[in-house]
Amino acid sequence: MKNCRNTLLTALMTTLLFGCDQGANIDPVKQVGPDPELPSAQNFLLPPMQVPEGVPWKNGEMPKVPQGMKIEKVADGLLHPRQLYVLPNNDILVAEANGPAKPTTRPKQLIMSLVQQASGKGGPGGNRITLLRHVDGKWQKHTYIENLHSPFGIQLTGNTLWVANADSLVRFPYQEGETRITTPGETVTELPGGPINHHWTKSLLASPDGSKLYVGVGSNSNITENGIGAEYRRAAVLEVDAATGASRIYASGLRNPTGLQWEPQTGALWAVVNERDEIGSDLVPDYLTSVKELGFYGWPYSYFGQHVDERVKPPRPDLVKQAIKPDYALSSHVAPLGLLFYTGDDMPQYRGGAFISEHGSWNRKPLNGYQVVWVKFENGRPVGQPLPVVTGFLTDDQKQVRGLPVGLAMDKQGGVLIADDASNTIWRLSAR
Repeated sequence: MKNCRNTLLTALMTTLLFGCDQGANIDPVKQVGPDPELPSAQNFLLPPMQVPEGVPWKNGEMPKVPQGMKIEKVADGLLHPRQLYVLPNNDILVAEANGPAKPTTRPKQLIMSLVQQASGKGGPGGNRITLLRHVDGKWQKHTYIENLHSPFGIQLTGNTLWVANADSLVRFPYQEGETRITTPGETVTELPGGPINHHWTKSLLASPDGSKLYVGVGSNSNITENGIGAEYRRAAVLEVDAATGASRIYASGLRNPTGLQWEPQTGALWAVVNERDEIGSDLVPDYLTSVKELGFYGWPYSYFGQHVDERVKPPRPDLVKQAIKPDYALSSHVAPLGLLFYTGDDMPQYRGGAFISEHGSWNRKPLNGYQVVWVKFENGRPVGQPLPVVTGFLTDDQKQVRGLPVGLAMDKQGGVLIADDASNTIWRLSAR
C-alpha cells in the first residue's frame, strides 16, 4: 500500500511540476565565476522542478572519484548526518538532524513535503551528535549528545563544545577522550527559530582566538512571502560574543549562508550561499563569497549584486545600491551546503583550494549539483572552473539519486570526510 501511494504521489507531482516548464537554456559552465550569465527572470504558475527518485546504494556501490583517489565508507545507519567536526584526538562528531516539524498549510509546502519523501530527503533526524572513533582498524559509533533540537553547526574552543541548534546556541563541557556528554547544555543565546523555521540549519564557526562565534542563519522564506517580520535577524551571519552571548548582525542579505570557513591565506571569512528560487531553471546562481563585516548581499531585493527581484514589494532601491556582488557563482540551483578549505598533505593537488558539497535541488531541469567539487584559489581568491571530485550520487539519466553530500571536514591524516544525508553514510576521500 505504501509503495502504491508513493507511486501515485510521484505521478501527481510530475504532472503538476513539469506541465509548464521549458527547462534550462544556459550551460552551467557559463554561470560559474565572478561574472555569470544571467537571463531575464520568468514567472510561473508552478515553478520548474525535477524530482529524482531516492534509492539506496546497491551492495558494493560507492560514489565515483578521480583516478588515483579512493573513497571508503566510515559509517552508515545514521539518522540524517548533516555536519561533521574532527576533534583534536581525531574522533569525528556527526550532527544528525532533519529539521523541526514543518507546517503544510499551503500548497507549496505540501508539494515540498512530498518531494522530500520521494527524493530521499525526508525521514526523521537523530536530534543528536554521534562520535565516531577509529580503533584497531574499525570505526566505533557512540551516542555523544542526545535530545538536541535539530543540531547543525559544531565547534570546539578550549574545553567548551558549542552546538548550534535550530533555535539556540548551546555549550557543553568538553573532555578529550570521553565518548558521551551527559551534562545538560547551557543556552548561550537564542537563534532565530519557529514557529516557521524555513531554513533551519545554523552553520557555526569560531574565531581563531575563540572569543567570537559566527552563525549562518538562513531566510524564513524564498522572498519574504511569510512577511518581512518573519525575517528578523535572518538571511545573515550573526557574530556572538562567547563570554556573554551578546550578538550582532555581522553581514546581511545572504539568503542561506552555510559552510562558514576561514580562508587560510588571507584569514577572511567565506561562505557558500543558497540563492532564491521560482524565477527559472537558470536563476539564481548559488555562490561562494567572502563575507565582509557589515556587508549587504542583496536578499531579498536583488540578486548577484544589484539585479532587482521585481517580486519583492515594496522595493528598496536604497539597499540595492549597497548590495555587494558575490565573489564566485557556482551556477543555478546546486544547493551548496558544505565548504572546506583543504590544508592537508595527503592530497597536495587540492591544497589551498576549496571543496564544496553541492546537495542538489529540484528547482532546475535538467538537475544540477549532486556532487562534491573543488575550486582552485590563488592569492586568496577563487579562479577557474569547479572540478568535480566526488560524483555518482545522481544516476547519469537523472532519474535516481543514491546520496546527497552535505557537511565536509578534514581529518588529521588529510582525508576529506563527507556526510551523505540521503544514504545516512559518512564517506572518506583520500589518496590511494
